[in-house]
Amino acid sequence: MAVRRKQIRQMVEALLARTKVKNGAVPVEAIVRSLGIEIKLDKVDDELSGFIVRDKQSKRAIIGANKSHHEHRRRFTIAHELGHFLLHEGHIVHLDQNIGALRVNLRNSESARGEDNDEKEANLFAAELLMPANFLREELDGKERDLLGDGNFLDRLAKKYKVSVQALTFRLAYLNYITL
Repeated sequence: MAVRRKQIRQMVEALLARTKVKNGAVPVEAIVRSLGIEIKLDKVDDELSGFIVRDKQSKRAIIGANKSHHEHRRRFTIAHELGHFLLHEGHIVHLDQNIGALRVNLRNSESARGEDNDEKEANLFAAELLMPANFLREELDGKERDLLGDGNFLDRLAKKYKVSVQALTFRLAYLNYITL
């Protein structure tokens, strides 16, 4: 199955419109909570960036993120897990025959490589949410800049959007503003 790029962009645009977000930095935690999803930050093994657990029976969902990771990485992880929540059912984890099952998605070093479509879609969702194409277009269109040559500009833009320079650079390349 191909990555649903157009659907993901439309989903993010609708979510931003519904939550009345008009510029960066996107308040990802507020958006998650507005959907009734709980966020838990905790120090866990460095390999684990985050997870989402959802119980269809109680209709509860919890996104967890590694508290020891940098704020920008945590924001990306939370956005990534929100992508899983909205796009994918998750993997069933059976706890007990009497309790039923939970659905879980984990974000770790393996998922960060983005080799399967669910991970690619969750990564794209996170990038679309944290660095929306139309927001970046407003920042960049009509401006003559050597984006890669002016490191201060990328630093300032990354800080504004509360993302890493690396994530911003990949996003700008994806949107054809720069060539890597």
